[in-house]
Amino acid sequence: MDTPLRDREGTDRQRQIDVTVAVDAAERAHRRAAPDGLELRDCYVTAAVRCAPPANRPEPAERDRCLPYLVRELELLDDLRVIVCLGGFAWDAALRARAAGGEPTPRPRPRFGHGAELAAARWPLLGCFHPSQQNTFTGRLTEPMLDAVFARARALAELPATAAAQQG
Repeated sequence: MDTPLRDREGTDRQRQIDVTVAVDAAERAHRRAAPDGLELRDCYVTAAVRCAPPANRPEPAERDRCLPYLVRELELLDDLRVIVCLGGFAWDAALRARAAGGEPTPRPRPRFGHGAELAAARWPLLGCFHPSQQNTFTGRLTEPMLDAVFARARALAELPATAAAQQG
């Protein structure tokens, strides 16, 4: 009987950690300078779902309740040029947000994949494997792969390459 309780406590603890990490990342992303020396330029960070659901799997109702907030955020970004989707869930949410914003989803529905692109006049999409520990520790997503996606995003957005991309 102890196992389910311990599992539940662990899951609740993990949810608290996930929320803390997400809030901390969002706060850092919106600061001009962070103590780690990194800076965010020409970028906005958002999330498709604003909660940490059980087992890190949002229910369709949770996803649908958050969609209007995501659409409104994107609409407020006057200079939005490209959306980088970190994972399949983000790809699906971006397709839904585009549709809710008046841009129909092409048929057949574009499939998510690392480096997948959906060209569009409004809100073009670029897919990238999620930078989770599972993906990075196993090598499914490497630093050069991530760099390539963001270099492509800058190119799609018609922004100059970063110094690191020029060196690399």
